[in-house]
Amino acid sequence: MDPRPVNAATAGHGGNAAAFFAPGSPSFTDFVAATAPHLLPGRFAEGMAVGSSQAGALNVPHGTTIVALVCSEGVVIAGDRRATMGNVIAQRDVEKVFITDAYSAVGFAGTAGIGTELVRLFAVDLEHYEKIEGVPLSLDGKANKLAGMVRQNLGAALQGFVALPLFVGYDPEEPDPAKAGRIVSFDVTGSRADEQLAGYHAIGSGSVFAKSALKKRHDVAADLATTLRNAVEALYDAADDDTATGGPDATRRIFPVVVSITGAEGAVRRSEEEIAEIAAEVLAVRAEKPGG
Repeated sequence: MDPRPVNAATAGHGGNAAAFFAPGSPSFTDFVAATAPHLLPGRFAEGMAVGSSQAGALNVPHGTTIVALVCSEGVVIAGDRRATMGNVIAQRDVEKVFITDAYSAVGFAGTAGIGTELVRLFAVDLEHYEKIEGVPLSLDGKANKLAGMVRQNLGAALQGFVALPLFVGYDPEEPDPAKAGRIVSFDVTGSRADEQLAGYHAIGSGSVFAKSALKKRHDVAADLATTLRNAVEALYDAADDDTATGGPDATRRIFPVVVSITGAEGAVRRSEEEIAEIAAEVLAVRAEKPGG
C-alpha cells in the first residue's frame, strides 16, 4: 500500500489520482492544463463556445492603469483602484497589483476576473517551481512563463476578454542595483518586450496620459522616495484625463496600490499610510498648480 496520504483533491479526481504523483514538468500551469484545463483563466464555461454571441455579450468589470518605473535602487509598480463596466464604476477599491514572489510583482489591465486569476496562477506557478526544483525561476524565466500564460488566453481575448499583465522584477545576481530592476510588457499574443530604454512603462486606458507625465518627470537615477512620488503623480495625471482611471480618493481613503522591489528589501507593498502621505503632497501641489 502506498504510504503517501491521499488528500481530498486527489481522491476527487478518481482515475486521475496517479497524475498527482507522476513525475513531469515543474510547471503548475502545465499540470492544470493536463488534468483540469477548464480551471485555467480565460477558459469558457461549458456550453459557451469561442465565437458565440453569448460570450461577446457579457459585460464584466475592467481594470485600468498600471505604471512601472525603474530607479537607482530597483523598480516600482503602481496601479489605480477603479474598475468599470462601460460608463459605470463597478468597484472603487479593486486591487490590480500583486507581489508574485520575493523579487517580482505583476499588475494587470483589462478584464478583472481573468487578470486576477492569471496573476494568482502565475504566483502559484513560481512557488511550485521553486519547491520542485529547489531554486527560484530566473527573471527571464518568469517573464517567459507569464508570456506563455498570456498566449493561452488568446481565445478569450479574441472575444473581448483581454487581460494584459505588466511584469516587474529585480535580479539579485546583478551587482549594480541601478541595472537590476526590470520592466516587461506583453501584447495579447504573448509577445514580450523589455522596457529598458525609457526606464518606465504604463498599460491600460490611462497609459497614454501616465506615460506623458513620466516622460517629463521620471529619472532612472532617482532614489526610491522620488520614484514612489512619480508613480503616484503619474496615476493622478492619468485619472485627470481618463474616466476609467481612479485618482487618490482622500474622502474614502482609497489610494493606489504601490509595490517596490529592491535588493535590500525584496518585494514590498508600500503601506497605505505612506501612499496617503505622498498622495496628500501631490494633491496639495496640484491645488496650487493643477497642471503639475
